[in-house]
Amino acid sequence: MSRGQLPPAPTQAASDSGHVADPEHWLSLIDGLAEAVWLVDPVELRILAVNRMAEDLLGMTRGQLIGQPVIDLACTPEDVFFWEDVAAGRTDSLLSETVLRRPDQTLIRVLRRVSRAQCASGAALYVVGIIDQSERHRVESELEKLVAELRATLESSADGILVTDLNGGIRGFNQRFAELWELPESLLTERNDAGIYDWMARMVSDAGEYAARIHAISANPLLEATDVLVLRHGQVLERVTLPQYAQGCPIGRVYSFRDMTRRLADEKGLRLAARVFEASLDAIFVTDPAFCIEAVNPACERMIGHRSAELAGQILTRSLHLWIGDQPHQAIQEALARDGLWQGEILQRRTDGLAFPCLVSLVRVLDAEGAPFHYVGFVKDLSEAAAARQRIEQLAYTDALTGLPNRIRLTERLEFAIDLASRERSSFAVLFIDIDRFKQINDSLGHIFGDRVLIEVAQRITGCLRRVDTVARLGGDEFVLLLHQANSLGAEQTARRLLEAMAQPCVIDGMKFSLTLSIGVALYPEDGETLDDLIKNADSAMYHVKERGRGDFSFYQRQMNIDLLTRMKIDHAMREALTEQRFRLVYQPQIDLRSGRLIGAEALLRWKDPQMGELSPGQFIPIAEETGFIVALGGWVLREAIRQSTEWHTQGIGLTMSVNVSAVQFHQANFIESVSNLLRDSDLPPGRLELELTESILVQNIEETLIRLDALVALGVRLAIDDFGTGYSSLAYLKRFPIHRLKIDRSFVRDIPDDESDAAIATAVINLARALNLRVIAEGVENAVQRQFLLDAGCDEFQGYLCSPALAPGDFLPLVQGIGLADALD
Repeated sequence: MSRGQLPPAPTQAASDSGHVADPEHWLSLIDGLAEAVWLVDPVELRILAVNRMAEDLLGMTRGQLIGQPVIDLACTPEDVFFWEDVAAGRTDSLLSETVLRRPDQTLIRVLRRVSRAQCASGAALYVVGIIDQSERHRVESELEKLVAELRATLESSADGILVTDLNGGIRGFNQRFAELWELPESLLTERNDAGIYDWMARMVSDAGEYAARIHAISANPLLEATDVLVLRHGQVLERVTLPQYAQGCPIGRVYSFRDMTRRLADEKGLRLAARVFEASLDAIFVTDPAFCIEAVNPACERMIGHRSAELAGQILTRSLHLWIGDQPHQAIQEALARDGLWQGEILQRRTDGLAFPCLVSLVRVLDAEGAPFHYVGFVKDLSEAAAARQRIEQLAYTDALTGLPNRIRLTERLEFAIDLASRERSSFAVLFIDIDRFKQINDSLGHIFGDRVLIEVAQRITGCLRRVDTVARLGGDEFVLLLHQANSLGAEQTARRLLEAMAQPCVIDGMKFSLTLSIGVALYPEDGETLDDLIKNADSAMYHVKERGRGDFSFYQRQMNIDLLTRMKIDHAMREALTEQRFRLVYQPQIDLRSGRLIGAEALLRWKDPQMGELSPGQFIPIAEETGFIVALGGWVLREAIRQSTEWHTQGIGLTMSVNVSAVQFHQANFIESVSNLLRDSDLPPGRLELELTESILVQNIEETLIRLDALVALGVRLAIDDFGTGYSSLAYLKRFPIHRLKIDRSFVRDIPDDESDAAIATAVINLARALNLRVIAEGVENAVQRQFLLDAGCDEFQGYLCSPALAPGDFLPLVQGIGLADALD
């Protein structure tokens, strides 16, 4: 190739390969499988390909499935957690049963295996194999249902049940039987009929009488009998034995055992109560089954303000406000009938009209036939305890600054809301609120002023809610709202009311200012069924609002967690990659438009991860900037680019090495010093290093930026503005900056000369550069038409696929030899 002539443009295959294999390569293989198969992208976790069995199983076409986030097809928490773990890099395989939902909302039980496949080329993907298990589960469910019904019948009895055959062999017993006889664990886990009979014989107080009675029952298969057994520890059991028949013939025997101890204890307790009746400091009363007072103790006389003779025969409700009318509340009746005990708090009044809280306990006393004989009540004055409890609750459950519920109270109310919504199959909303830029208020005006702002915000939020809703302060400037029985529309209306309320100016100590809120919304149950999940997902949605610019609200979407976990996974992998030297630099040639010769190279960062494959800078550079890792990464890029440029320089290849510098890196306090040290430790002439800065760097803190730029120029370094025209340029400042070159962004080059707007912008940038005595380079030049247009317009240099993609150092030298170097620039 003669000097000045460009090499042929490379094909797209010359560019860096992606991280996922071509799905079409796999399709012919998976279409022949008898099980349903999905192929999933390892980074974005979206479906790349499916076979025919997958279409039939889900009732969806390939067009509907391909491109979907795999998290959207997850129906169970296990699947959601698995794909989140995959995004976080914690796992890469799974084998278990799960369910899938068809578009018609029917569920399919399947056996699902997920595994990670690695191609010979280094590309990776996840393979999801699915086998329909519906028919097998239907048969198993029918069998389990029959067994469960038989077992439930046995276990539903309140009595202990023992079933034997005619020879006394034990055929089964229920849990209540084991509890009454306190069978040890060894007799429950192995079949040992003799051991159980021996244990029962040792448990009764009169072993001889017990053995004789068992012998008499065994000798008569048709005998029906009832006995009372007294056990050694004092428990009293009633035993009823009945023959068991099949087709009219006895086949065994059923024993039932009922605990009589409680009934006997109630009667004993009543006698004991009579002895302590007069001496008790708590009020005690006794009523008949109709709740008419029969007796009260002296403490009760003092509490009610009437003597015993005056109270005798009165309906209890006239003295204690337990219910309205002559009959007790249904809940009290049910508790007494079920448990023999009811306890609750009431508000009692003295004769002077003063009300005070009391704890009332009602105990049922049964007669010999098991019917209510008496009710005994105990009344305790809770005035002091209630006052102390109220103060403790106020301190324990309230935020001291705003008076709002704190995290503990919010947890209680959220758990109650979850239980209520689960029973009623209703929904509610959780809103996570953060005050935008509140730290600036604290830092500039002090924490006392900030506390007053928090109080003002709390009052405005409270004014936007219903009485049934809850607002809690978690700490700092974070608030959480619980909207009872609210759907997405109700949550949206509340969020908009909050934004409108905060749009009104705040005035504190004569200072007038504005505040905005970022609000994330999570709905129960679709966005989480636990307290932690709802708050976490509402927080994720709020964080999404912060990323989009603040001052708005957003509903939670599952992809947010996937995106967040992916960012965390990439951030961790980047730090490991820098330590283990997995990053590399490639170099894209920069060509003089007039001579066609090489003038420089732009250093571009590349990274291939062992798990995620090749990642583009657009995937990991924003995350590095967000986490601050860009400082360490950018420092490595600058060192490596200077090292490579020095190596070429010693070989007689004099090129200008262009290196991109991020805003975070540029504004580091030691950035100028680090550049100076790198140049000092190398043999590279400073004029051979060019730093590419974005417009956003230049318009931040203009005066400080100008000082830094002047310091770099003083070192001899060249400066360029990258992607010129895409930011917020100010010509008034641009003429002050010691810039040497402008770079036209590829978005303005791609469609020239066909797009008149792009052509006009490119021409304007070139004319501006010439007016300011700056050189101008265009990136993304891919064809000769674009090259000729830029040459005619007066552009100085270009880079792009028309010449070459970015090359490894070993591939760069042949290009230098083929094109030749331009004369040294001024």
